[in-house]
Amino acid sequence: MRWIPLVLVLTFVLEVAVLILVGRQLGVGWTIVLLLATSVLGAWLVRREGRRTWRALGEAVRSGEMPSRQMADAVLVWVGGALLVAPGFVTDVLGLLFVLPFTRPVARIGLEVIIARRVIAVVPGAGGPPRPPGQARVERTEDSSGEVIEGEIVDDD
Repeated sequence: MRWIPLVLVLTFVLEVAVLILVGRQLGVGWTIVLLLATSVLGAWLVRREGRRTWRALGEAVRSGEMPSRQMADAVLVWVGGALLVAPGFVTDVLGLLFVLPFTRPVARIGLEVIIARRVIAVVPGAGGPPRPPGQARVERTEDSSGEVIEGEIVDDD
């Protein structure tokens, strides 16, 4: 979280630099037309992919499976849409990586890595070695009265 302000400033500086370079090559008028075209194309693409993602999410929920992939896709499409609608060519390229169905799996892997790192950092024991299915772990906890409750948790993965 502490890197967000720095990333935003660097993105802004990079966007301005790219806009100046493109403006020098194509001219101001064509640069503005290209920016508007990418925003319109991005809005259309996000609408289309958003519908697909929402449909897949609904189907996963109806079938009773955990919709983790569909939820990740929904987040990526939403973030990608915000990047595509924002003016600038760098954000458009990133937005396309998040929205296009053939590049989204790569972005999803990156999202999963980020979430896994956060879970390991926040949840004690989440980064430990996995146990084989069926192996029990014993935990001791106290209920609200202070009485110790011993139990056995068996993972049947």
